[in-house]
Order: sequence, then C-alpha cells, then structure tokens
Amino acid sequence: MPTFGLVHGAWHGAWCWERLVPILEAKGHQTVAVDLPCEDPTADATRYAEVVDASLPWTDDVVLVGHSLGGLTIPLVAARRPVRALVFLCGAIPEFRRSLSDQVAADPAIYAPGYATHPGRVAHPDGSSAWADPASVREVFAHDCTPEDVAWAWSRLRRQARAPRNERCPLDAWPKVGRLASIIAREDHALSPAWSRRAARERLGIETLELPGSHSPFLARPEALGSLLDEIIR
Repeated sequence: MPTFGLVHGAWHGAWCWERLVPILEAKGHQTVAVDLPCEDPTADATRYAEVVDASLPWTDDVVLVGHSLGGLTIPLVAARRPVRALVFLCGAIPEFRRSLSDQVAADPAIYAPGYATHPGRVAHPDGSSAWADPASVREVFAHDCTPEDVAWAWSRLRRQARAPRNERCPLDAWPKVGRLASIIAREDHALSPAWSRRAARERLGIETLELPGSHSPFLARPEALGSLLDEIIR
C-alpha cells in the first residue's frame, strides 16, 4: 500500500492537506502530512528533509508530494531513503548546487508577475515573512476559493524563514526513484506556469500534468488532485 508523504510549502502546515487526505485514503493509500519548522530561522531544506524522513514509515513504497517550496525538500528526502516517486505540486524544482534565491535573481520569471513584490507580504526583523490579510492570500494563492476557505487558510498561515531559499541544493544528480512527476496549476499566481513547464522539461525530462486554477489545488479541487495523484502511481 503506497504511503503519500505530503510536504507543504512556505507559510503553510500539515493542515493544508486536510481535504486531500481522506480522498487518498479512500483510494486505498496511506498518508503522512508533515509539519515543517518553517518559523525556525536556522532550518533549511536539509533540516526539513530530516523532519520528513523521521515522520515516514520505513518502506520503499513512499510517494513524496512537495507543494511549492516543498519541492526543494522532497529530493533531499529521496537521497536519504528509498522513495517510489517524487511529485512536484506547483513546486519549486531545484537546480543542483544553486539556491532558489540565486535562481530567482538570475531569472525573476520563476515567479508569476507581481508575486515577489506583492504588498501583502510582510517582512519581519528576523528575516521571516508572513501575509497581512485574507485579501492578499486570495490574490496570490487561492483566487478560485471561497472567501470562507481563504479566511480559514489565512488564519493558519505561519511565518516563513529564509533559510530554505538561501541554501544551495546539495545534490549533484536526482536520487534514484521510480517516477518523477510535476503537477502545475494553469492560473497559478505564485509560481509561473510557463517556468514550471520549462523547468519540468529541462530539469526532470518530463512534461507537466496540469490542473485548472490557483496555487492551492488541495484547497480548491482536492478531488481532482487526489485522482491525479492516484493515476500517477497506478
């Protein structure tokens, strides 16, 4: 029985998978949704990978799903243990030996227009960031969600430290896994869909699988996402 290791992105937590988990479990899969130490200024993607690894059962039938910034973490988990598949969900696909910050400096088109300079993102003195209000979260992450769902999500968002973005990816090659997959959202207002398609081809050697809507398919269309994840491993 496959175990889906669900790795959230920046500012989020294990809570963001609450609608997807019962859908995957109804299809016969086990799930582990991990809370990453995103507020910790010293915790980089390598530390995140340690947390994910320690949370998962020791089996080679693990499917890692990394949402957004979680895409930096899932390959590092696969370098530590057997993994059946890596799925980048609206995910940052790392470039070996470079940090995400360096990549964005060289290619700002990684992000969707307006994301990097959005006025709703609040910088804190410790270098972490957060989101000011539900309206900003709706614009950037969840424009296809109800106002109630957006308010619920915003109330659970946390501060996100810089360390994962500043860490140089320690890998020189992709870990050996059964399958690589990239799922993108066609109207993503955070990570550029055009960049995601290009990165999937150039870095993973695959074409993207696509869903309509925003950066938050686990919130906006969990049934469709669950069906697509199930298809990937079948």
